[in-house]
Amino acid sequence: MGEHPGPGPAVAAGAEAERIEELEPEAGQRRPAAPEDHWKVLFDQLDPGNTGYISTSKFRSLLESHSSKLDPHKREVLLALADSHADGQICYQDFANLTSALTWYTLSPAQMSNKRSNSFRQAILQGNRRLSSKALLEEKGLSLSQRLVRHVAYETLPREIDRKWYYDSYTCCPPPWFMITVTLLEIAFFLYNGVSLDQFVLQVTHPHYLKNSLVYHPRLRAQAWRYLTYIFMHAGIEHLGLNVVLQLLVGVPLEMVHGATRIGLVYVAGVVAGSLAVSVADMTAPVVGSSGGVYALVSAHLANIVMNWSGMKCQFKLLRMAVALICMSMEFGRAVWLRFHPSAYPPCPHPSFVAHLGGVAVGITLGVVVLRNYEQRLQDQSLWWIFVGMYTIFVLFAVFWNIFAYTLLDLKLPPPP
Repeated sequence: MGEHPGPGPAVAAGAEAERIEELEPEAGQRRPAAPEDHWKVLFDQLDPGNTGYISTSKFRSLLESHSSKLDPHKREVLLALADSHADGQICYQDFANLTSALTWYTLSPAQMSNKRSNSFRQAILQGNRRLSSKALLEEKGLSLSQRLVRHVAYETLPREIDRKWYYDSYTCCPPPWFMITVTLLEIAFFLYNGVSLDQFVLQVTHPHYLKNSLVYHPRLRAQAWRYLTYIFMHAGIEHLGLNVVLQLLVGVPLEMVHGATRIGLVYVAGVVAGSLAVSVADMTAPVVGSSGGVYALVSAHLANIVMNWSGMKCQFKLLRMAVALICMSMEFGRAVWLRFHPSAYPPCPHPSFVAHLGGVAVGITLGVVVLRNYEQRLQDQSLWWIFVGMYTIFVLFAVFWNIFAYTLLDLKLPPPP
């Protein structure tokens, strides 16, 4: 992607770095892999305050003392990777990833199936620009598209190695089609309804608004598509506008990094959780808008920033988090006000606000796991399976609730629109 700057001091001999084809010393030089607990003990010894971080200088000393049998050039490559942490600190996960490189030569290719390990190993083997001690943000002379990709990397990824790897490997093929397609469809449906109802502001107050077959209505809950298609109906241009802005500003960069499959999964899971949460907690209310999916993405992104605060290098991150939270709070407050505002089609109330909460719940569980594990297979993560299990249990509970609870509670539902 454009011209690359020269290698850092630790890998100045580019030709020598290119000749590093395998991390396999002679049989007599092999060492057994150090257990992970052993490295954790070493890490804790260098972190007496139990902060979760050690300085890169301490890491360099540890690496020097435990890598005497490595080829000097290979040791220089590993030290260059340590230098790539511009903030001067390494968390334990960084520590484990880096020190695992010392034991790769004892593993067979079949054992190295994890994408993160493969990516990290490839970075070591290729050397050159990816191993430069210079931070990606310091590179000059980038084109507009390169600066955009660099900006996305710093917005979404907490590790310099991940940012460099993403910057080098991103090709915009495929483009972030999922979020763009969903957004265009939402705008198209809104304009169509605006023309049909001859109303664009607070469309939901129109007496015929609920007659649309896409809206979730408690009386029509057996029509399963409504649990998903309600995202194409918005309460008004004020509702649509904020959702579109959030899902473009947050969703598109996340999709550029994590791909349509992962981001689509979080978005759709938030949408379904939103409508099901309403059917359980606000049983007489309809649902409209894409807030469930949008809040799932935004809450996952904000939680990821908080969890990786020291590593995130996006500018004005505290201010931007505050602005995002204020915008979400305002939109949520508008939804609460609308829910309890006198309805235009009594006895059916205005749409519920509970879908927002369902989206947030998905974002801080499933969403956080998806965003935290960049290029790592989710099926290998125990926490991923825990949250998938919790989500599945909730969906099954909500399905049975919708089948039996309304009758058992003898709840009076509003008539169908």
